[in-house]
Amino acid sequence: MKLSSTALLALAISSITATAYAETQSQEFTPVSVNTKSAQAEATGFVEGQSISGTTRNWYANEQLKRGGKFAYKKDGVSTPTDRRINWVQGTIIKYNSGFTEGTVGFSTEVAAYNAIALERDRENLASNNGGAPGTRPGAGNNRTLTKEGGDAQGQWSKLGLANVKARISNTTLTAGRMNFSSPQVDVIGNRALPSSFEGIAIHSEELNNLSFDLATFDRNSARTEESLSKFRSEYGSIDAEADHVNTAGITYTPFASLTTSLWGTQAEDLWNQYYFGASHVLGDSSVLSLTTGLNYYKTVDEGKKLLGEIDNDTYSLSLGLTHLAHSLTFSYQEVNGNEYFDYLHETNGIYLANSLLSDFNGPNEKSFQIAYGLNMAEYGVPGLKFNIYQARGWGIDGTHYKGGGYDGVQAMDGETHYEYGIGAAYAVQSGPLKATAIRATYTAHRASENQADGSINEFRLVTTIPFNIL
Repeated sequence: MKLSSTALLALAISSITATAYAETQSQEFTPVSVNTKSAQAEATGFVEGQSISGTTRNWYANEQLKRGGKFAYKKDGVSTPTDRRINWVQGTIIKYNSGFTEGTVGFSTEVAAYNAIALERDRENLASNNGGAPGTRPGAGNNRTLTKEGGDAQGQWSKLGLANVKARISNTTLTAGRMNFSSPQVDVIGNRALPSSFEGIAIHSEELNNLSFDLATFDRNSARTEESLSKFRSEYGSIDAEADHVNTAGITYTPFASLTTSLWGTQAEDLWNQYYFGASHVLGDSSVLSLTTGLNYYKTVDEGKKLLGEIDNDTYSLSLGLTHLAHSLTFSYQEVNGNEYFDYLHETNGIYLANSLLSDFNGPNEKSFQIAYGLNMAEYGVPGLKFNIYQARGWGIDGTHYKGGGYDGVQAMDGETHYEYGIGAAYAVQSGPLKATAIRATYTAHRASENQADGSINEFRLVTTIPFNIL
């Protein structure tokens, strides 16, 4: 695996920084040892440990394209342009978890029903993408509300979002079926009314202190706004290129209380092999001043039948965050080294890069920088209330050297630029019958040069999530 000089530099910076931090907090080092506690030994029984819980989420988004970008909807059978799109959906999850049976090997099950109700059903407001909205492909349908042919909303729909069985020995659990899974390359994405989920088999092991292992294989995903299961495909490549299986493995190591590292490898069959290294470190006391350092590095190369063509991509982000009491200030630099997009699996959140925002800032050979400020009002007597503001800029996007394949179209990108800024407020209820209810409002604006793929758009979102317990 060949690393670019910039990627090597980023890894070196991270290693030096982490080593320096480790030396100042060496007394906190914890060697890897056998975990003497057994989670299975504490099993209470299938029925005794059961629970029924859920969430209901009210999800509203209002988008307006700028600089000539258009959505489209069918009016009297004719495609009609519009610059605005509004989606409003109520998504509800009811989940049953059994306890683990007692004994050397414990068994349990997890089942969750997902339901969505379209509160906005006007086909004009539910316009589909026509080649200018971030996160969608030219000609794609609405990716936020389930719509029928012609653009009408499906007023209500349900599906089995989760359905799996688990077997546990000591601190190692095998899960088979439709499940949640979280890793830097295959991760549940929950930025709609309902989240995605994945179908396959996964093993998670914590037999060692400070060192955990994961191994999984998936063949289908349950998309956020679809009723059926789909094969995996990439977020930015040709929609015709699909992977029959996605295989992933990783380790997470925490040598110090303040330092967490992880290493993952994922094969998207006939698309790519992708490798990931991440490190996060916190130094100091936020009551005075703390420094958070984060590195995310991805290496992607083509695999098997090369359905997306030749891929050789090194992408990394490096972030430095300062926190003092209620205030935080973060600087993030991100760089793509490759003549194609840095790509990840569709219907996953498998992009742990610091500048993945409304835009992913992941164009061919793109460089980007972000500055963000956060304010936690708990320090001023209002726990649960937070504000944030950020601006990010991307430049140097160059796809002129792309040789063709699954990312055709990037050849027109020559010196493209774009920028994005956003402001948000969030509140989590701290007590009472609505405890843990979360309300978040965000306003984001993105502006792009002529051939930058994300286009120019303003978006307002208001999302309220209410958790509840039945049993």
